[in-house]
Amino acid sequence: MQIERRVPLRFHPDAVAAQTHVNLSAVRSDGRCLWLAGDETATVERLSPVGSGYGDQREFRLADLVELPGPPDEEADIEGLARVGGYLWATGSHSLVRKRVKDAHDDAKAIRRLGKVRFERNRFVIARLAVQDGAGGLPELVRRTEDGRTSALLGGPGERHLAEELADDEHLAPFLAIPAKDNGLDVEGLAVHGESLYIGLRGPVLRGFAVVLELDPVEDGPGRLRLGRVDGANRYRKHFLDLGGLGVRDLCPHGSDLLVLAGPSMDLDGPVRVYRWHDAAVADAPEVARGDELTVELELPYGDGDDHAEGIALLPGDGDPRLLVVYDSPAGDRLPEPEVVLADVVRLG
Repeated sequence: MQIERRVPLRFHPDAVAAQTHVNLSAVRSDGRCLWLAGDETATVERLSPVGSGYGDQREFRLADLVELPGPPDEEADIEGLARVGGYLWATGSHSLVRKRVKDAHDDAKAIRRLGKVRFERNRFVIARLAVQDGAGGLPELVRRTEDGRTSALLGGPGERHLAEELADDEHLAPFLAIPAKDNGLDVEGLAVHGESLYIGLRGPVLRGFAVVLELDPVEDGPGRLRLGRVDGANRYRKHFLDLGGLGVRDLCPHGSDLLVLAGPSMDLDGPVRVYRWHDAAVADAPEVARGDELTVELELPYGDGDDHAEGIALLPGDGDPRLLVVYDSPAGDRLPEPEVVLADVVRLG
């Protein structure tokens, strides 16, 4: 794999202060623009073309678009974005969080922190955000569009969320009480094709197989979604992918295929690969994808404690398709200016 070029993404000072630019977790292209999200806020960012990169950032608060189940500014840990029709979809990680141990903590404090796990309700949502053209023809997120389309939430206040639907699942239920990064439930990929949402799990990885859930959210009143029937009486369909022990970091549609960004489920640096899951979007039954159904498209770079690839997006254009790759915890050479982070452009084989 060869990086074709690096693209500067410029953020405004408030986003830099919130460290959005160094915690990027999801990206999706939308015509000339990019949608991005960081995993430390409850916002979605729109960047527009500026020079050789993207800038002119516009921030959209989830709380201005839907009724969140938790405090309006509590992080939603958005880990996946998908753009289709008149909507931008966004998913939280649906994960529990174990306290982080830092080098400055003594042994006693480190042990106490490792025993603390927290539940943050805004992480357990899937949002369908209405898009309409705004100033200069640029896409904007709104609560209700002029033609009557509305933003809505799965897992809103008092509503069942995805993790609750998995409470009796024979494969996933045992992992619901385990935090992310410990091979617990951790959503980190989102793609939409037709009526189906594909939810990629970073964890758990089951004997080397990653899991993708297929959902069909339907309207359930103003601003609300519920899970429709997908597979007989079930409200989700499970697919198992042989990614060599890696979990899903992102999903991106490409025709009837899904591109799968894969990386470690635990707190490790690599390896990081992009797989092609052939004909994934036309499967009408649970699959165990392996062998020729999954092919490696790219090996992506990763650092030592930094440069963790978290999101991929197909860029518009003629010729061979290009992927834009954004990174969490970027290395120093990706930060040429205080308000700029560099993303990679790579060509699919």
